[in-house]
Amino acid sequence: MASDGARKQFWKRSNSKVPGSIQHVYGAQHPPFDPLVHGTLLKGAPKAPTTPVKAKRVSTFQEFESNTSDAWDAGEDDDELLAMATQSLNSAVVMETAHRVLRNHSQQQELHQRQDEPAAEPPPAPSGDLRLVKSVSESHTACPAESTSDTAPLQRSQSLPHSATVALRGTSEPSALSSSALSEREASRLDKFKQLLAGPNTDLEELRKLSWSGIPKPVRPITWKLLSGYLPANVDRRPATLQRKQKEYFAFIEHYYDFRKDEVHQDTYRQIHIDIPRMTPEALLLQPTVTEIFERILFIWAIRHPASGYVQGINDLVTPFFVVFICEHIEEDDVCTADVSRVPAEVLRNVEADTYWCMSRLLDGIQDNYTFAQPGIQMKVKMLEELVSRIDEQVHRHLEQHEVKYLQFAFRWMNNLLMREVPLRCTIRLWDTYQSEPEGFSHFHLYVCAAFLVRWRKEILEERDFQELLLFLQNLPTAQWGDGDVSLLLAEAYRLKFAFADAPNHYKK
Repeated sequence: MASDGARKQFWKRSNSKVPGSIQHVYGAQHPPFDPLVHGTLLKGAPKAPTTPVKAKRVSTFQEFESNTSDAWDAGEDDDELLAMATQSLNSAVVMETAHRVLRNHSQQQELHQRQDEPAAEPPPAPSGDLRLVKSVSESHTACPAESTSDTAPLQRSQSLPHSATVALRGTSEPSALSSSALSEREASRLDKFKQLLAGPNTDLEELRKLSWSGIPKPVRPITWKLLSGYLPANVDRRPATLQRKQKEYFAFIEHYYDFRKDEVHQDTYRQIHIDIPRMTPEALLLQPTVTEIFERILFIWAIRHPASGYVQGINDLVTPFFVVFICEHIEEDDVCTADVSRVPAEVLRNVEADTYWCMSRLLDGIQDNYTFAQPGIQMKVKMLEELVSRIDEQVHRHLEQHEVKYLQFAFRWMNNLLMREVPLRCTIRLWDTYQSEPEGFSHFHLYVCAAFLVRWRKEILEERDFQELLLFLQNLPTAQWGDGDVSLLLAEAYRLKFAFADAPNHYKK
């Protein structure tokens, strides 16, 4: 166990020298929050809103199944379970069915693996035990970490070869049949979106259901604008709304931006100017045109939100919106290598305004993450710790034993919404679901973080040193992740949300 002196030296070193990362900042202009000094903040903070199971509509789980059916084809054996869930929203049935969806996905991954490696020995036969377990940690106790993941599906994808993971993303063709089926599925989903968006008044509830399991790239920009509340559902009102909001944004630019170097604002502007080059993807953000757009968006937002001002971490939240909206106007498949200066100036103005308003909508729901002492993040990290102690006590105790504090790694998960932990393509897929979920960026994100941590339980339990544990948790190996990994993570997060969000007594120890 590392000494206090060694731990402090490592903490300074890991914060200042990890490539491609920013320092752990609790606020650009304010000191870190100390739970011992500000303990009343945690005690007095309101609990996360919960919805009793009785108040749920009967169709809730039907929505979940239909939303995820595009990610994984439900087998014929699932029909009976889903019918049971339709008749009565019994928690045991829902949990069992969620396990079945995850298990089917794991079996499909194994099928891809066997197709790629015909000479490999077949995996052990599944136990077929679908009983409801009280927590994930109990299922780990009953089943070795290296066994097939009937009750711990998140650990399964970890051992998959890269070819199988790529196949899930649709970028590889293990067989002509699977490629054809994937293309048909994508085409079918795109048609559903186009039909829904073509009507005079878009049904936003149906759009959320359809978007939960991912949004096709051609319709993602308009769908994000609708789900964020930036555009109205009525088609006839949209052109006037866009024109009005874009005019309003550039009026802010004209009124405020020339004062960015005044004494009262120069610290804010300087911090923004320093932070943008640290962001990813560098090839895109280091283009002068893009840098100027980001500087204007962040400065105007900070000036118009004095309760928080600019705080490091907000800068990352601009990128997904900008990338999604600019993709409509470039020919390159990889937006990170595109020359944005070739895009017409009027188009760039529209993209900039749309990005500002959509980012503002997102931040309206999580602004307490960035006010003084960032109480929203402090509370969410505390809730994450309590949740993990319930779902995987072994991982929780292992972190405690080696004196790893959740704030040391999970602060960034909340501050940047996991954008520093997964590739940008995965963040965009994650946000498809976040914008489809009620309070997706605040409440549902907590369960995604819990599922994300438990996803690495095998590696975490293998680490026996404070420094190595913290380095691993700050540099998780997700570079090869794709839509399949994110979809599986979201399914597990939904299962956790259903088990804990509507059962506050179960959540407490």
